[in-house]
Amino acid sequence: MYHSNWKGNHYQAGFQYGSMLLHQHIDTSYLKRGEQCVVFAKRCIPIYQKFYPEILQEIKGFSDGLQVDWKEIASFLFSMYSFVFDNRCSCFAFCNNGKTILAKNSDFSVFAENVCDSVYYCMDNGYRFVGNTTAWTEMEDGVNEYGLAVALTFVYPTKIAYGFNAGMLVRYLLEKCKTTKEAVQALQKLPISSAQTITLADKSGKIALVECNCECIKVITNDSDLKNIKNVEYSDKNFVFATNHFVSDSMCIYQYSGEDDCYSHRRYQTLCNAFQNEIGDSLQFAKELLSGKKGFLCQYDRQKGMDTIWSSIYDLTDNKIYRVEGNPAVKEFVEDKRLQ
Repeated sequence: MYHSNWKGNHYQAGFQYGSMLLHQHIDTSYLKRGEQCVVFAKRCIPIYQKFYPEILQEIKGFSDGLQVDWKEIASFLFSMYSFVFDNRCSCFAFCNNGKTILAKNSDFSVFAENVCDSVYYCMDNGYRFVGNTTAWTEMEDGVNEYGLAVALTFVYPTKIAYGFNAGMLVRYLLEKCKTTKEAVQALQKLPISSAQTITLADKSGKIALVECNCECIKVITNDSDLKNIKNVEYSDKNFVFATNHFVSDSMCIYQYSGEDDCYSHRRYQTLCNAFQNEIGDSLQFAKELLSGKKGFLCQYDRQKGMDTIWSSIYDLTDNKIYRVEGNPAVKEFVEDKRLQ
């Protein structure tokens, strides 16, 4: 797992990273996408220009550093998640005994183990954050300097539109929002392209699970300040969790009806069972749940090409990050102090 640092303005940060890859003679053939993705990304560009112009500058810097056409990079990034993406994850957030934690297993094809990145962003006009990704620029989970943690789980899309995909949503929220409330409000206004769940938690103990796609959004949260917002359901439960399928009634109509080849429902049942019992020590509970000690969550057969390639725990109360670079059933969590 790489550990990159992105600093300065967005163009400079992207240029530096692209230049590094160029000097490493990285094979860029995998960046090329078909005409469908190219056209899709072209239609998304004006949306990013309106809502998140900095990200276009970062992509232009990256492409200049790598010496490739920036629209080729945009086509690769903007079409992710919308045109079938094999990211399989389990995520949960909870409050217990005065502590708030968000945690996630990122499950992916094993080839990604050597290319995924745990990044530190310190931009001139954005909040500092640590995030994890199987690519770059887009993020899959992370936490920022204000103690807002965000994580996605992919849902196979049955409908797509032009807008932000899952990884770009997570990136935007980490860089632009301080609280769960701000993040929910941002998700309500941003055009969304793909299907996903977004789990949110902040250091004040406000948590939320957002199921969304290009047509609909459903929010379940313990934040009473959000009660009167459209499509928000207030819950007095102290936990939320998600795998790779929708659960709420309003979103189930968008559920892909094909085979559950990533054990999404089995993992969901493990999470459901775990939160029916006493949590005890919060950090230990999160570690044991992610590592499969409370049921099936990361016990994949690597011979079939998929595994948990990283696990993240964000202790928002004590401002601590813990990560396993690999499967937590066989490796130990290590503290990441870059945001301190």
